[in-house]
Amino acid sequence: MNSTLLKSVLKPGRYSGGEHGQVIKDKNDINCRFAFCFPDTYEIGMSNLGMRVLYGALNEEKDIWCERVFAPWLDMQEKMREHSLQLTALESGDKVKDFDFLGFTLQYELCYTTVLNVLDLAGMPLRAYERGEEFPIVIGGGHCAYNPEPIAEFFDIFSIGEGEEALVELCRLYIDMKKSGEYTKAKFLHAAAKLEGFYVPSLYDVSYKEDGTIEKFTPKYDDIPTKIRKRIIKDLDKVYYPTKTYAPYIETVQDKMVLEVYRGCIRGCRFCQAGMVCRPVREKTVDKLFDDAKCMYANSGYDEMTLSSLSISDYSNIDELTDKFADWTTKNHISLSLPSLRLDSFTRELMDKVSTVRTGSLTFAPEAGTQRLRDAINKNVCEEDLLRAVNVAYDVGKTSVKLYFMNGLPTETDEDIEGIALLAKNVIEAFYQNPNHNKQRRPSVTVSVSCFVPKPFTPFQWEKQNTFEELMRKQDLLKSKITDRKIVYNYHDATVSFLEAVFARGDRRLSKVLLKAAEKGVKFDAWSECFDFERWKEIFSECGVDPNYYATRGFGLDEVLPWDIIDCGVTKQFLLREREKAYEGVPTKNCREQCNGCGANKLGGERSCCP
Repeated sequence: MNSTLLKSVLKPGRYSGGEHGQVIKDKNDINCRFAFCFPDTYEIGMSNLGMRVLYGALNEEKDIWCERVFAPWLDMQEKMREHSLQLTALESGDKVKDFDFLGFTLQYELCYTTVLNVLDLAGMPLRAYERGEEFPIVIGGGHCAYNPEPIAEFFDIFSIGEGEEALVELCRLYIDMKKSGEYTKAKFLHAAAKLEGFYVPSLYDVSYKEDGTIEKFTPKYDDIPTKIRKRIIKDLDKVYYPTKTYAPYIETVQDKMVLEVYRGCIRGCRFCQAGMVCRPVREKTVDKLFDDAKCMYANSGYDEMTLSSLSISDYSNIDELTDKFADWTTKNHISLSLPSLRLDSFTRELMDKVSTVRTGSLTFAPEAGTQRLRDAINKNVCEEDLLRAVNVAYDVGKTSVKLYFMNGLPTETDEDIEGIALLAKNVIEAFYQNPNHNKQRRPSVTVSVSCFVPKPFTPFQWEKQNTFEELMRKQDLLKSKITDRKIVYNYHDATVSFLEAVFARGDRRLSKVLLKAAEKGVKFDAWSECFDFERWKEIFSECGVDPNYYATRGFGLDEVLPWDIIDCGVTKQFLLREREKAYEGVPTKNCREQCNGCGANKLGGERSCCP
């Protein structure tokens, strides 16, 4: 990147490359080049564990070179267009459009416009059918790929599930077809569609009924699957993990060692997509985790480590793990973080062993203000669990607690909303009732409330989202009930959640909306300074698309859903049973207490919770 240009933009370290730990290879030895793009800024993407994992897994192959790409910030985009510069990869500085593959990790629906903007900056046509043989294969993966239909027109392939082994297999297919001389893009896509875990949307026709709902998906070939089953890693002890990786030049969102403990979740919260699509639970052994931790420390020099999972306290060997780490982290002055503790498993023993639990603020997620609603969403915690947990914290002098909730949940009433304020008040009162509380400081409770978004592959996937007017009414109601100055109330922008729901539950007909947004220069919707809901309303109107059809409409229980082409392992029958239990207010036991027949056991896996 031109040094003069770098001096003219904010944070030039985003674009300079050359970081410690980056992978540089001799192009003469390479048979496949993969540009891996995180469609957001450098600081966000460099903190993403999935990108580190896949970057390393691909670069373990001697003849495959994976490089990083991030979305340039607004000032750099302006300079690139002013000087007619195309997007390049960080390691080599080569143009992205000259690679064999361009991969996007899709973590959030509001990144879709940024994906299209990246394609444009790279000098590539947006629609897949417009990109000829000279352009890279564009592939998407991540949680949003579980409903790829709104962006299907822009991608050649979607990787469904976990990619460490799958992406290497895909690259091997590409290399073999190139070497044999049989490669064309069309032949490659047909062959890729036969591999487990890869969805090639151009090879499936979608037909619609008169009422606008989907009639069916039809494969264009008899030898490709009618449903695409996700890929999983069956033994996490044996798969690649990045114990040596790149280190950023500038401050990033999470600049620390990240140790993945297990994948999946035993809990089954009915609003949570990750808890369903990541099943079954597969754990790493304590010895493997400890070995990886020591390697990461030796290779990086970081003095902070976080243990990553959907619910760290559900790791079956959590006591053994924390015992083994306690002496080592203390000896090496490493700050150990357990960011996903459940309030029903928060103990004094954990506080004593985990430094950041002792020194940092505590965060818990009751999710709902009343026990009735917590049972409906299958949270499986109660107010007594919360008060016991905060009293453990108050015993050792802590004064600040953060509580996360949602509004707009199915079956929610105003009483449930008011219950959030009451619960926060009870947490404050518990401080003064605790004989060991810190008498030098007053307590504080931060209440953060997000808006419920019905997500694919959850028991609530059929539910309608509250209108943003209703969501805002509930936000105002809660605000009126919080009268204690020791309680801070934060809430999410309802219009952002509305758009998230539209694209989370959308179908292929939304492609014209995204194209129109790209034409109007929409990008970085996940950033509040860039998000403009009025502009989005204009775009939907110009395209003749009613966004309420996707967000605030309840889907029929027998309706073909846009994501029914995907098999995440959890059956629709199980999700329907869980939905019915939600309306009955009946919780479900976690997977270790009993098997609830979700269907994920057919995927297998070592050290899994599934029988």
